[in-house]
Amino acid sequence: MSETLEFLTDNDDVSIRIDKFLAQKMTDFTRSAISKLIAEENVSVDGKIVRKNYKCRRNDCIIVHVPDAVELETVPENIPLDIVYEDDDLLVVNKPKGMVVHPAAGNYSGTLVNALLYHCKGSLSGINGVIRPGIVHRIDKDTSGLLIVAKNDMAHLSLAEQIKEHSFHRAYYAIVYGNIKTDKGTVHQPIGRHPKERKKMAVTTKNSKDAVTHYEVLKRYRTFTFIKCILETGRTHQIRVHMSYIGHPLAGDSVYGPKKVITSLGGQCLHAGEIGFVHPRTKKYMEFRSDLPDYFTTFLNKLDRCYDGENI
Repeated sequence: MSETLEFLTDNDDVSIRIDKFLAQKMTDFTRSAISKLIAEENVSVDGKIVRKNYKCRRNDCIIVHVPDAVELETVPENIPLDIVYEDDDLLVVNKPKGMVVHPAAGNYSGTLVNALLYHCKGSLSGINGVIRPGIVHRIDKDTSGLLIVAKNDMAHLSLAEQIKEHSFHRAYYAIVYGNIKTDKGTVHQPIGRHPKERKKMAVTTKNSKDAVTHYEVLKRYRTFTFIKCILETGRTHQIRVHMSYIGHPLAGDSVYGPKKVITSLGGQCLHAGEIGFVHPRTKKYMEFRSDLPDYFTTFLNKLDRCYDGENI
């Protein structure tokens, strides 16, 4: 659906290029998408179309017209799924590491959505459109574990409301760098788009949302810690950003971790191991667990053998 956005500049925005200004305000859009909107004459200042090098003045009234998105055709694909639970309203799926949840640039096939369309024969909620049918929440490509899929709009709305109210239980297991001093703790810091690197998220007070991660130490090594994280909120890359913020980035994380990445992990060592919710129709609480996958247990076994975590 198309929409029109309106922004008013103030003293702090004077002389800032309009593409940079909009990037700060429109955090759900990439810089390239904003540049495209400007190039296609969808951005005006005080009623006049401007170019991306326009420099803002005080009290500029900026109007951005966001046209209807051109939806990609998502094709059903016969991809095996590890289904933990299924009924007429929903599925709980155990996603493998490396699988993208929904189609996007560079990943138009082989995604969880492609597999769901084949398995469910079109019986998926339509709230998120044809690109993300049934997807109530998602996990990153290189994060393994449980996620819930809605088969109809009733289930989708109920589950989404539980997530919004923080009554939706999600527990993740992770291995992080360093030795966390406290047995338990909470990171309560807002998360938003990184101010300079648009593909990253960051702890920031600008254009951000409240984010809360609770963690518990399960086992310590000299240079690594095995932890369990409980999400109170569900921001993009939340655990990865929060743990990096307190100085304990996830092992294998090439985005928020150290430059020297443990490539054998194939991405961040993070597994969505528990999920709990009230069933939309029966109103009964349900909880599911997923065993740690091979890549995770292999790394833990290696740490157990070395114990000090060196030469990993």
